Amino acid sequence: MRLSRTLRSTGGMLAAAALLVTGCSSDDGDEERQPSHPPSATAPPAAALKRYYEQKLSWHACGPADFECATLKAPLDYRHPDPDEDLSLAVSRKKATGPGRRVGSLLVNPGGPGGSAIGYLHDYAGIGYPAAVRARYDVVALDPRGVAGSEPVKCLTDRQMDAYTQIDQTPDDAAEIRGLVDAYRKFAAGCARHSGRILGHVSTVESARDMDVLRAALGEPNLHYVGASYGTFLGATYADLYPERVGRLVLDGALDPSLSTERVNRDQTAGFQTAFTAFAKDCAKHRDCPLGTGGPDAAADRLSRFFTHLDQHPVPTDDPHRALGESLATTGVIAAMYDESAWAQLRLALHSAMDGDGAPLLQLADLYYERENGRYANLMFANPAINCLDMPPAFHTTSDVRKALPAFRKASPAFGEGMAWASLNCAYWPVPATGSAHQLHAKGAAPILVVGTTRDPATPYPWAKALAAQLDSGTLLTYEGDGHTAYGRGSDCIDTAINTYLLEGTPPSAAKHCS
Repeated sequence: MRLSRTLRSTGGMLAAAALLVTGCSSDDGDEERQPSHPPSATAPPAAALKRYYEQKLSWHACGPADFECATLKAPLDYRHPDPDEDLSLAVSRKKATGPGRRVGSLLVNPGGPGGSAIGYLHDYAGIGYPAAVRARYDVVALDPRGVAGSEPVKCLTDRQMDAYTQIDQTPDDAAEIRGLVDAYRKFAAGCARHSGRILGHVSTVESARDMDVLRAALGEPNLHYVGASYGTFLGATYADLYPERVGRLVLDGALDPSLSTERVNRDQTAGFQTAFTAFAKDCAKHRDCPLGTGGPDAAADRLSRFFTHLDQHPVPTDDPHRALGESLATTGVIAAMYDESAWAQLRLALHSAMDGDGAPLLQLADLYYERENGRYANLMFANPAINCLDMPPAFHTTSDVRKALPAFRKASPAFGEGMAWASLNCAYWPVPATGSAHQLHAKGAAPILVVGTTRDPATPYPWAKALAAQLDSGTLLTYEGDGHTAYGRGSDCIDTAINTYLLEGTPPSAAKHCS
C-alpha cells in the first residue's frame, strides 16, 4: 500500500484524514495567481527572474543506485525576488536507460499536498514505472517548497504530534469543542513559530512556478509530467499558467479546482463512504469479517458503534503512550480505503481491535501519518500549510460546523462527523489564504490526459470528469474500479493507454473506459 501517493487531511491530525483544501486563485485581481511576465515559448523570462531560469544544476550521486540529486534555487516571493531570501529546493532524477530516442524529462509528483516527490521517485517511480517509459525519459522529482527536502515546514515535536493525533475529533460537549479548537490553535501557532519565513509562500501557484524554473534548468522546452491526487491540481495549475509550455501531462486521480472548500470536503466524505461500502461487501465474503454479513448499512452501523465505544474506552496497543481511541482508529480505517489491497489487513486489524488489541489498526494510522520509529515526516505539517494558503477555510466558526453536520453525516454515517470537524482547521491558520475556487482552462495547451477511478475514495470520479471538461485540451480516461488513482495499480488497459500517450503523445479517445 503506497500511502505516499495519497491525498491527506486539512487538519494535521485528524481521522478525517483525507480531507483536501485546495484550489487556485480567482481572476478578481488576485496577483498571486498570475505570474509576472511568465516565460512563453518565444519570450524570455522577466529580468528579475532571469538568474533563476538560467541557473545550472550541479548533480551528484544520491539515494539508491543510479540516482542523482541537485539543488534548485527559487525566489521566496516571485513578486519581489531577493537573492538573500532564496529557497533551496531538492531535485532528483533517474536518467533514461535506453534504448530508444530520449523524449525528455518526466517530472513526477505523488500528491499530498506534502508528499515527497523525491521519496516517490526513489521508492517507486524511478524503479517501478514501466521500463519503456524509464528507457526514454529522465524521471525527475522536485520536492515542492515546504516539503521534505525543500525547506520543510515544521510545526510540532514528535511527542506533541502524538498528542495531537489523539485529540477527540467528534466532540460531544462544549468542553471537548474547546479542546479541539485549542489543538488547532496550538498547531497553527507552532507552524508560525518554527516556519514563519516560508509559511506565506508555499502555495500551489508558487510551486507551479518553481516547476517552470526547473524545466528551464533541465534545458527542456516543454514540461512532461505525471501527477497523482493533489499532484493533478499542481499540474493543472502549471498548465493554466504556462499553456505554451505543456508537453505530455498525465493527471491521475483528479481534483476539481472549481469547488468550494466545504463542497470538496463533503464530496470526499461521500467518497470514503462509497469506498467503505465496497470494502463492507468484500468483507462479508470472508468468515473473519468483524463487521458481519448484514450488508453495507449494517456494517457502517457496526463500525460507528465501535468508534463510539473507543471514544470512551480506548484499547491498548504496543505503545503504552498511545492507546487506540476513536481518532486513531478512524484514521487507520480511512488509510486502508485508499487501496483495496489493504482490505485484508483492515479486516484483521478491526478484528484485533474489537478483541482488545489496537496495535494492528494503529499501524495503519501510523502508515498514513508517515510515523516511523516515533518520528513523523513533515507531510502533516506541509499539508495544512499548503491547503490553508490555497483556499479559504471551509468553516470559520464552530457554529458553522454544527450547521453543516447533518449534510456530512448524510454523506457518511461512519466518517461524516469527524470530517466536518476536521474542516475547521484552517479557520485558525496564521496566514490568510491567497487562492480561491476557480476553473482551470489552460487555453492553447497540448492534449492533457485526465484519469479518474469510479470508486476513488479521495478524489471522487466526478472531479476527474469536471477537470477534463474545464481544460480546453483535456481528455478523460476512466478506470472502473476501487482505490485511489489508476496508473500502475494493475490495469493493463490503463497502463497501456497512459504509456502510449507518454511515449507517442497520442491520448486515448475521450470515451475510453478500462477495468
